[in-house]
Amino acid sequence: MIHPARTYLGAAGAAGPLLFLEGTRRAVLGEVATVRCAGAPPRRGQVIEAGEDLTVVQVLEETIGLGPEAARVTLTGDPAAGTVGPDLLGRVLSGAGAPLDGLPAPVGAGRRPLQGAPMNPVRRRKPADFIETGISAIDGLNTLVRGQKLPIFSGSGLPGLALAARVVAGARTPRGEPFAVVFVGIGVTQRETDEFLRGFAGTEAMARSVFYLNRTADPTIERILAPRFALTQAEYLAFERGMHVLVVMADLTQYCEALREIGAAREEIPGRRGYPGYLYTDLATLFERAGVLRDGTGSVTQLPILTMPDDDITHPIPDLTGYITEGQIVLSREMHRQVVDPPVDVLPSLSRLMSAGIGAQTSPAHRRWADQLYASYAQGRDARATAAIVGEAGLPPEDRRALAFADRFEREFIHQGPARRTIAETLEQGWRLLESLPREDLRRIPDATWAERRTAREAAP
Repeated sequence: MIHPARTYLGAAGAAGPLLFLEGTRRAVLGEVATVRCAGAPPRRGQVIEAGEDLTVVQVLEETIGLGPEAARVTLTGDPAAGTVGPDLLGRVLSGAGAPLDGLPAPVGAGRRPLQGAPMNPVRRRKPADFIETGISAIDGLNTLVRGQKLPIFSGSGLPGLALAARVVAGARTPRGEPFAVVFVGIGVTQRETDEFLRGFAGTEAMARSVFYLNRTADPTIERILAPRFALTQAEYLAFERGMHVLVVMADLTQYCEALREIGAAREEIPGRRGYPGYLYTDLATLFERAGVLRDGTGSVTQLPILTMPDDDITHPIPDLTGYITEGQIVLSREMHRQVVDPPVDVLPSLSRLMSAGIGAQTSPAHRRWADQLYASYAQGRDARATAAIVGEAGLPPEDRRALAFADRFEREFIHQGPARRTIAETLEQGWRLLESLPREDLRRIPDATWAERRTAREAAP
């Protein structure tokens, strides 16, 4: 407990989900509050701005019918906390930690503050272990590494949530270490919720996952709490239970919209596109909770998903997210129209920690293999743009080969449908595509690597 509980009769004013208290003493940022009004059940709240002259309490439930002058606000003296424990695995909870699966509220192994404990930079270990997602465009060319933050940049109507579901179902650790998935849905519709959960019912993925779902019908303010409940559970499993935890958050755009709504209610001076000036800092409080400790056995890896408004990658949300995280996976609307599944555009996509997670754990030739695929595909995309002007017949022979390679690369490598590919299958698929090109076109593959590939292929049964 921070301080003994204090009760205040009447609020100076209200704006949306916010109550403004005057004359408060010893209010603490993040402190839990209880708001009572005659004829209505108690509402939960949290202090989001503390001061002796004015304190702002964020009400976490519906505020219709709540008169500020009649409100009875109790600052409990307790920090906002969430229930954590291994028994939460397999459960479906709301964005505030309440059960949605018809089972009793989880008892858990204890309660932990939602803000978490900042990870000492000196104790961080550089991410260096591969996580297999089963998706070739990620595993082969934009590899996810333990402790990394690798967002997926989606767009309206693109299958960002479906890709998240595939990652939840298909993610594996290469050596079979204890592994769990924490999924948090922010502002998801009821239809999306039902479809998402239907795919996991009774599966192995369900048993090793915990779902926090903030739906569109839930209070907007709950969208601020949902990812923090999820990350608190992930930190417990990783750093107290020694598990490797993958946190999938969708959709971060809804989280940022909630921040903008709260900022408007507080009459804050807006920043870019009306978002709060502290948007970068606030997002960092989520993303920087990923990592690996030097003297620990667990890890927290994040795969946030956000919808780029108007497919604009320079919009403040993807722009600031890209600054904080270590790369991005970009979904393509054009590839989605061509029924490429998943529609990952590998050229603007990037994993800055890829080189740290491949090689010994995947294949010694993985880096050069990926470089050659990138180079050949980029040449094919350039040739496709030129052919739209001069026609394919006007291209030189090498560009015509690259154009044919780009078409096959999208149809056979990126497109894999619902099937899951192991890293070995991904590498083999890429090699088969490269072998369709003459040796003189493969400038990124050394002779020694090419000779090893030919020897391995001839020795295969």
